Amino acid sequence: MMAIVRMVVVLSVLCGLSGFALSYLKMITATAIEEQELTYVQGPALKRVFAQAENSPIADRRGFTVSNGEKVTVFPVMKAGKLVGVALENFGKGYGGPIGVMVGFNTADDTLAGVGMTTMKETPGLGMRVADPGFTTQFMSAATPVNLKNQGGKIDAVSGATISSAGSVEAVNKAAQTYMGLKPEIFKVWAK
Repeated sequence: MMAIVRMVVVLSVLCGLSGFALSYLKMITATAIEEQELTYVQGPALKRVFAQAENSPIADRRGFTVSNGEKVTVFPVMKAGKLVGVALENFGKGYGGPIGVMVGFNTADDTLAGVGMTTMKETPGLGMRVADPGFTTQFMSAATPVNLKNQGGKIDAVSGATISSAGSVEAVNKAAQTYMGLKPEIFKVWAK
């Protein structure tokens, strides 16, 4: 009986130490992981959306909290010292999992400046085509909400990738909703 108790105690201590080590490792690598994501995932998507930015949207980014308590990072785009656009990332449901979309907004008229795909696990050759310019350029200067043509909108779905197309549109509309909710706070931070 004593051997079983000793074994349970040893296993409990090992599990506790392993859990502590993993949580500590996650804590000390969180900053490096965030930098890598900004540099290699969100940064290129931002450049596709706002190629003419005079500032560094990544360096000037700010975090906001939306009404449901979710944290959102907003990337400002400045020209001649004035805020001309913002970008934020949101997600929609794709065929292979969540589709991440960086959505840019023109602050003058609240139209879409463009979209850039950040993360997705869609089928190569089909669903991955939502990242191609043939699909993404349809969002430029569009008013929100956007919809696919089969839902009465103006966006052509990628042939054979309706779920991926719908997920991308869902992400854009969620980002637009978030942007409209945060708009007063955004202008307080960056209006001059």
